[in-house]
Amino acid sequence: MVRNNEVDVPEEIGFFLAPRFSSMAFFCAVEPLRVANRLAGRDLYHWKILSTDGEPVESSNGMRLVADAALDAATAPATVIVCSGFDPTKAATKSLLAILRRLSARRCALGALDTGAHILALAGVTRGSPVVLHWEAQSAFEEAFPETPVSSELFEDDGLVFTCAGGTAALDMMLHRIGRAHGLALATAVSEQFIHDRIRSKGDHQRMPPARRLNIANEKVLAAISLMEAALERPLSARILATRAGVTPRQLERLFLGALGVSPMRYYKTLRLTRARELLRQTDLPVLEVAIATGFSSTVVFSRCFREQFARSPRDDRRDE
Repeated sequence: MVRNNEVDVPEEIGFFLAPRFSSMAFFCAVEPLRVANRLAGRDLYHWKILSTDGEPVESSNGMRLVADAALDAATAPATVIVCSGFDPTKAATKSLLAILRRLSARRCALGALDTGAHILALAGVTRGSPVVLHWEAQSAFEEAFPETPVSSELFEDDGLVFTCAGGTAALDMMLHRIGRAHGLALATAVSEQFIHDRIRSKGDHQRMPPARRLNIANEKVLAAISLMEAALERPLSARILATRAGVTPRQLERLFLGALGVSPMRYYKTLRLTRARELLRQTDLPVLEVAIATGFSSTVVFSRCFREQFARSPRDDRRDE
């Protein structure tokens, strides 16, 4: 809320919806504002839906939302939040990027939901702040913007730039902003309205820990998986994995077969190929660069392994997406 001559003025927020935006992230961001107004008994927030041309925008689930205005025709709000989903680069027109730069120059607060951070980075308006986007899109973002720090937490917020992973993380980020502007009591009351038992901090991680995600408890296996996930571009040998996990290669093989039904190196290769598929579908990197980024020595080896895993070539998989 902005104070103007001692009169409380609602914060004006514009939600820019990119084509195929995440409706889950959008509603998780806008609904806390509605409830905050209701519980406060007055308008703390006003918001508008903005699009490229002022026309309705279709989300990734096929739902179409009516826009109030085009972004370039709207009276500049105090805050603009970019909400996108699959392939954010398609929405990143020169006109949109220029508008975002103008807003940044006016010190408008800029936010992003899901993959919206990709659009902010293309516009060059992240101000050096760590950004957050959905975990599935992180590897593609890091390849495209190696100088921009990426956080694996739920959200980051330095006031003028704030980004989140999308989904329910948008709810936590907006609760955080409500609490900062209007007090923790109101933010907690809004959280309870959504049967949200706690406001997650930005320090919470996006993904479940491997133990929960994979339903395994063996610490040696978990240690090896952490090592694998941290070294996809330069794969570690079975011997090094085992040594760092504190077991022999034969013991590690036996532990993986018992916990996951596959050998350590088979599991490792699947991780690398899954990352490769993300890069193929979310970037324009040549197949050779994708192969190198995921630890394969040549396109021939990479293509053979990819076809064994997904029953199609890397180029066909990219074309059919």
